[in-house]
Parts: sequence; C-alpha cells; structure tokens
Amino acid sequence: MTTAVAVVGGGLAGIATALACADAGRPVTLFEARPQLGGLTHSFRRGDLHVDNGQHVFLRCCTAYLALLERLRVADKVLLQPRLEIPIRVPGAAGATWLRRGALPAPLHLAGSLARYDPLRPLDRARFALAALALRRVDPTDDRTDRQSFGDWLRRHGQSASAIEALWDLVGVATLNATADEASLSLAATVFQEGLLTDPAAADIGWSLVPLTELHGEPALARLIEAGATVHTGTKVRELAPDGDSWQIRTDHAVEEFAQVVLATPPPVTERLAPAGAIRLPPGWSGGLGSSPIVNVHVVLDRKVLAEPFVAGVRTPVQWVFDRTRQSGLDTGQYLAMSLSAADAEIDLPSAALRARLLPELTGLLPEAAHAEVLDFFVTRERHATFRPGPGTASLRPPAVTAADGLYLAGAWTATGWPATMEGAARSGVAAASALLEQNVPEKKEGVGA
Repeated sequence: MTTAVAVVGGGLAGIATALACADAGRPVTLFEARPQLGGLTHSFRRGDLHVDNGQHVFLRCCTAYLALLERLRVADKVLLQPRLEIPIRVPGAAGATWLRRGALPAPLHLAGSLARYDPLRPLDRARFALAALALRRVDPTDDRTDRQSFGDWLRRHGQSASAIEALWDLVGVATLNATADEASLSLAATVFQEGLLTDPAAADIGWSLVPLTELHGEPALARLIEAGATVHTGTKVRELAPDGDSWQIRTDHAVEEFAQVVLATPPPVTERLAPAGAIRLPPGWSGGLGSSPIVNVHVVLDRKVLAEPFVAGVRTPVQWVFDRTRQSGLDTGQYLAMSLSAADAEIDLPSAALRARLLPELTGLLPEAAHAEVLDFFVTRERHATFRPGPGTASLRPPAVTAADGLYLAGAWTATGWPATMEGAARSGVAAASALLEQNVPEKKEGVGA
C-alpha cells in the first residue's frame, strides 16, 4: 500500500503543506497548474522591471507565515518594522499624519498617535477608543458574531461615517479585502484583536525586499526538492477519484496513485475535484463563498516623489501607495504601486480610465508628483484575489479534514478563522499537514491480500 501524499496546488498553502509532510518523511508529489510556484504571490518581468502581481505585506503577529519564511530560508529577504509606523495622507494636506505605536500596553499603545490623528474629529477619537475596548470583548468564534456586519456593529458603537472611512477601513479594507459594511464582524474582530488590540508589537508591518517569486516560488521549489519531494509545475490535475484505500490523480500526462491527497486549490477547483459528499457543504458552496478583487496600478516616474516605503491615503480612492523601486531593479526614478482592495468598482475599468482617475489623486497625496514625468503606467488585476468575507462566511469555510478518508483541504479560504491573507494560507497548510500526519497509514505486509 502506498504512503505517498499528493498536494494539488502550489500556492503558499500547498507549499506549507508539502514541506511539512516531506519534513515528516512522507513521499510527497506537488502538482501546480502554473509554470511556477507561489500562487497569488508571484512576479513577472515587464522589460527590465520585476513586477509583483500584488502588494503583499504581513504583520509581526503572522507567526505561521514567518515560520514558513524561515523554512524557505528567506527570512533575511524581508524587512519587519521595529515599531509600527504608518504615514497617512489626506489630499491637499501639507504632510503626513503618522500612526505610531508607543510604549504603553495595548490598546493604549496607539493613544498618543490617535490624540493627534488629524483625519478624525476629537469626538470621533474618543468614541474610537470606546469602540476598540468593546471590540476586544467580541467573540470571533460565535456564529452570531459571524452573521453580523462589521459596519452595523461600528455604527451601534458610536462610529461615524467619517471615523469608519478614516480609521477602521484604513486597516480593514487592506486586510479583509472588504469595506466594513461588507465584512463579517467575526473576521474584522480577529484582525483588530490579533493585530491592534492585544499585543502592542503585533501590527508592526513587514514586506519583501525582493520580487515575490524570489521570496516564495523559487526557494519553495528548491526546499521541496531538497526534502525529497517531486514537483510538477505546468501540470493541471484533471480528475481525483477514490480507488479502494487510495486515490488516483489524473493529469494530461499520467494517472498516479496516492494514499492521501491535499487539495490546496481555489474554492471552485476544489468543489469540482472533490468527490460528491466529501465536503460537508451544499452543492454550489464555492459560488456562495464568492470572491473579491484587487487592482494594482503601477506608475514609473522619472524622479523620487515618495520618501517612505509606503503611504496610506484617506478620503481618496488611492488606498495605499508602495515604493517598489528596489524590488523592481529600477536604477533611476521611482516605481510606485497603488493598491486598491475591495476593487469591485475598478476591476473592469480600462487602464486609460484608471490613469485619468488615479494620477490626479496620486498628485493630490504626493504634491511632488506634479512635476514628475510618467515613464510607464500599467495595471494588474486579480479578479479572484480572496474569498468574499461577508456576514455568514464562516458557514462556507470547510475544515482541513473532509468526510472522505485520506482527503484534506488547505487554502486561505478554509476554516482558519483568519481572513484570506498569507498568514491564513500558511496556517491552513500547517493544519492540513497536521491532520494528515495524525492518520496512521500502515504499510501492507508482504503477501497479505495478494
């Protein structure tokens, strides 16, 4: 009887699963339909530029993701702030307002910055503190919590539309990929409790110093091969079928047999591949879970206009702007990427329309850009960047263990309790591998059953 493990999907969840199983001594084969590993965190070339498909950051509280970076031996290729600092700009303002953590315990570590937070009125600052204390007491695991809108909860706790836009959505949209009104209270509570309201250092921000393919995909391939795994890129799994005590996987090239399989694929692919009844959800569950898009607008300028690694925008469609000059390999000028999460309104706009709309907004945030020449402008779109984290989402997020023996699930969309982040993906891979390895798969003795 085979003890081999198949992992279908080479994103962060699949990488984490495959490495954990290989490190435990199991024979592992990973199948990835794309030419490279990394899933939604990858890079490509545009002329001489190295371009990331999206602007992915992490927080100090992302312990599973940080552990994955250590396993990939690339922890030296990221930068983690020693102390949270976010420059925030409002169009037309002379400079930035800084959100910094102080030396006090959470949630008082932000009190100094919030007292001087210009985008909020003094009354809104006081009401924010009261709402933050109330949010600490919310139970994210309660089904009643999940079925509430975060926006509705905020309004019940005295938060004005201005406060929601200028502070709650500043953090929430980037991490949840949804506005407060479109987000589950459960997921929002997790984000704020884990990131801002419990440990003062939890929200320190980290980012890659190299293109994402160099951070994730390439080292993952090297580490998996070192661990004895077999990796098939550019190989789409067409069918998964139970075969007695094992599973058969059919690709365009072969049919292979495995003792256990982990589907680390997007929800629609998982629903298509999993046998009927394996996932304890009603048919069509992946469509109910849905997806939410992210748009990234890339601008190469002939001069430097942003001194910080990133800046956040308030009261502007420009949510976050990242300096990508170093990562891209650009020698002169500056390469900026504007990240637009929850981008339903922007996902189908032509590049010309986005340019006409966003370049003036960028100049409004960064007045220095008014004198710069635009050398290149392009747009990248992830239509299905994350699952849609609306109220009731938890009921459509299955656990790692399925109803079918030997079949497991991984992915940031599974029941991790976290939103669809790199941390959620890494956690799901650890959970799937742990569940799989706990199952004892005995070797069939020679001659038995012959």
